[in-house]
Amino acid sequence: MVLSTHLASSLRPALAALHRAAPGQHRRLSTPLGRQHTLDLRGIFPPLATPFLPTQEVDYAQLEGNLRRYASIPFRGLVVLGSNGEYPYLAPRERLEVVSCVRRALPRDRLLLAGSGCESTQATIELTASMAEAGADVALVVTPCYYRGAMTSAALVQHYTKVADASPIPVMLYSVPANTGLDLPLEAILHLAQHPNIVGIKDSGGDITRMGLMVHKTRQEDFQVLAGSAGFLLASYALGASGGVCALANVLGAPLCQLDHLCREGRWQEARDLQHRLIEPNTAVTRRFGIPGLKKAMEWFGYYGGPCRAPLAPLSPPQVEELRSTFSSNGWL
Repeated sequence: MVLSTHLASSLRPALAALHRAAPGQHRRLSTPLGRQHTLDLRGIFPPLATPFLPTQEVDYAQLEGNLRRYASIPFRGLVVLGSNGEYPYLAPRERLEVVSCVRRALPRDRLLLAGSGCESTQATIELTASMAEAGADVALVVTPCYYRGAMTSAALVQHYTKVADASPIPVMLYSVPANTGLDLPLEAILHLAQHPNIVGIKDSGGDITRMGLMVHKTRQEDFQVLAGSAGFLLASYALGASGGVCALANVLGAPLCQLDHLCREGRWQEARDLQHRLIEPNTAVTRRFGIPGLKKAMEWFGYYGGPCRAPLAPLSPPQVEELRSTFSSNGWL
């Protein structure tokens, strides 16, 4: 409830300004003034969960089944091997096989973003090239963080610049401080946004002021900002973000695409009402219960969730009940 109230209060001035500018009319969401983007990232991207067999092997049959179900939802594309894909737990061979599997099933008009970030620059360059060969359209590169004390702006700029210089496909920055303990510094982002092969950032930190500055300061660059969570999607759009990479889209993909549509149509009251109903479920499958919660919720909506790869543990019965109650109380079950 506190988060919901904070979101509404933070957007109130922007919504009021829109209303004053065109009383009784909708104001469509438009691209911020600046250059046109060579790669259109507008829309919703689910960061796919990786299904596993009880034996802990990747279940490619269930992955293909989920992809068939997602085909009817108007996603802009899919993300594979992000945080929700249990990327750190997959062997290099498995990572490439997952990308190949998804590419075969994905229509060519939908983008495929693949996680290729490693701890070393050299390993990231090599994996990025392999992801391109496997069919990825964009490389999603998370910040290296094991030696986070040494990851200064200068070190991160050098890392991403070398990766982007060598990559045969466009590169997207990925900042997820909840997992890495490292927020990609704003000054580094603004510098990297000028690189011709860096097309944007997925920012999962949730700092709306920072996201607004990214959009504002990069408006003359071929660079787009994507919200990294459904909980602040509307706020991000109000400040000029292009799209969202949202874990909740694995479960409630159609409502998130509807939220995207409402924002673009300028139907802000409807968008706000829908955003409020998504905040608590989103928190439940991210910060509260994580990937085990996400996979359990997927099963209630007709997708295969299945087990996580150890050491991630399944939810306890009380946790499952709490998760179900969160979706039910917001009208989704």
